[in-house]
Amino acid sequence: MKKDRFSQWGRFQRWSRYHFLRIMRLAATPHSIAMGCALGIFVGFMPIVPFQTVVVLALAFLFKGNKIAAMAGTWISNPVDLPFFYYGLYLVGKALLPFDGPAFDPSNLEMTHLIEAGWELFAMMVTGGIVLGIPAAILTYFVTKKLVVVYRKRRALRMLKRRSTYAR
Repeated sequence: MKKDRFSQWGRFQRWSRYHFLRIMRLAATPHSIAMGCALGIFVGFMPIVPFQTVVVLALAFLFKGNKIAAMAGTWISNPVDLPFFYYGLYLVGKALLPFDGPAFDPSNLEMTHLIEAGWELFAMMVTGGIVLGIPAAILTYFVTKKLVVVYRKRRALRMLKRRSTYAR
């Protein structure tokens, strides 16, 4: 089966590759890029969608992470998977907290509904976000750092090989 570059899947693959390469080519250290991605993933797990950008930029500044990579990391929580994401956070938080909070309706994710449900629902979702976000951020840090180092090493070897070919 031939890939159709104009299909939805083809567009998604091109979009993903483009953003992957943009992150790999950032003018920053592998540690800074990995820290930014990890912070972005962590904040992406928090139920604070309208404030994610502000929070992740503040954390990236505080922890000296790359701000662009941090903002890209928050894309883990996007409108398509947000109901499933929030429901998962709710279930984890509900299992860990001692009180029985309000019921969560994943079909109604308006901020007014979440505010009306109260701080108990928010506390459950934040607890779930912290519990799931910390291991995800740690894993993201090490995977991203390794990817950046390997990508840059391979790219340097490719460029060196090209230069030696032209130098002859």
